Amino acid sequence: MPSSSALFHPAKGLSNPHLQTLWGPLWRKIPVLQRDRERIWLADGDFIDLDWHGPHQPHAPLVLVLHGLTGSSGSPYVKGLQQALHALGWASVAANWRGCSGEPNLLPRSYHSGASEDLAEIISHLRAKRPLAPLSAVGYSLGGNVLLKYLGEQGDDSQLQAAVAVSVPFRLDQCADRIGLGFSKVYQAHFMREMLAYVQIKQRLFKDQGHPERLAKLEQLGPLRGLRTFWDFDAKVTAPLNGFQDVHDYYRRASSGFYLGQNRTRTLIIQASDDPFVSPLSLPTANELAPGTELELHAHGGHVGFVDGSLRKPGYYLERRIPQWLREGMQRTAY
Repeated sequence: MPSSSALFHPAKGLSNPHLQTLWGPLWRKIPVLQRDRERIWLADGDFIDLDWHGPHQPHAPLVLVLHGLTGSSGSPYVKGLQQALHALGWASVAANWRGCSGEPNLLPRSYHSGASEDLAEIISHLRAKRPLAPLSAVGYSLGGNVLLKYLGEQGDDSQLQAAVAVSVPFRLDQCADRIGLGFSKVYQAHFMREMLAYVQIKQRLFKDQGHPERLAKLEQLGPLRGLRTFWDFDAKVTAPLNGFQDVHDYYRRASSGFYLGQNRTRTLIIQASDDPFVSPLSLPTANELAPGTELELHAHGGHVGFVDGSLRKPGYYLERRIPQWLREGMQRTAY
């Protein structure tokens, strides 16, 4: 449960989880940031784009920010956090998963909820580029799941001083069921449109640029009509494109809930009980968490929402709480 210093109170009129969830993408004024883009090349020949913000100083604390499904470094919660970190004098770098920076990625494979090997390459790059900077990471939704999976896999070798994960789908199978219920079907339909467009854009790119072998891999998926649920899409597209035996193998190997106990990095997890994407069944119990992991479970907040203040002057709890928690940890380790 949240500590007394970390309680979140939704803005009056925004206690509904769907209003919390939709406020950012529909009504928030997105901060305008001056950022520098860097492209890094992955071991398999694909690329990931990074957007840097803040001081270019060797010792300035650096925070890696990881977006969620169908998001990007331009998502409101990413820019909001980068702005808040800059106010502390910290540097930040927002990663765009494969194909999410406005340009299709080069390979048939996609980004997905278990792509911790991509995160490992990003972190190794940052450690080499800023070896003197204390490095932390913050992941939202899919990005939080990838981050927690990575931490469990790496154990003592994460190369991170601290980590924060927000609105995490700890069990992908249970969350795929949850998003198919009630009003959450609206979100599911949105994600289906976006994810199918992601595949279709790459099909056209491979055809236009003359990559028959890459195009053939996508065409092997067969017709993509009639995919309405996450189970449908992940069985037809995500699993075969990314080397999983089937959708059950993907959900088992990619769900961060199975990796939590092996995490050795100081970690904060922020969740809302009313999250319309995350099944309550998937929330970890105390004995599933590593000793250095804190779980803040709030009654309200929706999915990557946590809007407080008022409708006239909204506040963003995550953009206060996350920098506060990271800074407090850094101050403790300095003594």
